[in-house]
Amino acid sequence: MAFLQQLNDLLTGSLGEFGPLIAVGGLGLFMILLTIPFFLNQREDPLKKLKRSSNPDAEAKPKKERLRQGGRNEQLQKFATFLEPQDQEQLSAMQLKLRQAGYQSKDAVRMFHFAQFTLGILGLIAGVAYVASSGGSEGFSSQQMVMYVIGPGGIGYLLPKYWVTRRVEARKEEITRGFPDALDMLLVCVEAGQSLDQSIVRVARELRASYPALADEFEIIAYEMKAGKDKATVLRDMGTRCGVQDVSSFVTVLIQSATFGTSIAEALRVYASEMRDKRVMRAEEAANKLPTKMTLATMMLTVPPLLIILVGPSANGIANLGNMGN
Repeated sequence: MAFLQQLNDLLTGSLGEFGPLIAVGGLGLFMILLTIPFFLNQREDPLKKLKRSSNPDAEAKPKKERLRQGGRNEQLQKFATFLEPQDQEQLSAMQLKLRQAGYQSKDAVRMFHFAQFTLGILGLIAGVAYVASSGGSEGFSSQQMVMYVIGPGGIGYLLPKYWVTRRVEARKEEITRGFPDALDMLLVCVEAGQSLDQSIVRVARELRASYPALADEFEIIAYEMKAGKDKATVLRDMGTRCGVQDVSSFVTVLIQSATFGTSIAEALRVYASEMRDKRVMRAEEAANKLPTKMTLATMMLTVPPLLIILVGPSANGIANLGNMGN
């Protein structure tokens, strides 16, 4: 008991009132970091080892074929239960959001949660280091201590989510801006005699420099069609991945055109014209919003100097009269 009391007094004297709590948190963090290498170096699953030994030709396969079959990070695979939601609906929603942000990898969900965990831990370490370097609790209140220790960890944990949300919005905006041009090029290719599959490949190649996000979506469609996937399913998946209303309507138009046997070129011509008109309406809407947005800035930059010019001399004269009366 005497040793524990001395240790408590030492921690309180060096780190302040929350010294024992900071020491326990640091020890727990050290233990977590210490156990990670043991998880990474755990023994291989005997069943996988048996399968590999029974099929020695698998090691001789080319790298591209192995990636097509697996494609997963083996280090992250060991933490799958920790880095992936166990609920299938939550996992599907997270995968869809990351795909809308442009992250098409199979390990995107695991990398996202790994980034949250890592940045949260680094934020906590930075907060504890800042409090310890500032003299413990001597210059901080209890609320400030909690804010400086837990705040950076919370910011680090929420930073990947904020980044993905911004990426989703930026990608949707890029797809919306580039979609009318893509429809015009698709219409030109179809009317020139190319099939829809060939037109999609050509449009994806031409859009790469200006709208890479939209080009990626068209390339995914081309690859899935070459793989033999149903065309209607491929188009619906594109509408879901993009999350843009214009693309979803375009997918519906193509599916209905293929179902009822109407001309795809005529459907593209009508829909491309509507998209051009819609782009002009968006530009007019943005232009009409501009005066309203500039009003506040104009008032903040114009009214204070105007008040100084008009009221300043009068205030100066009143102050001088007051000084003369005294």
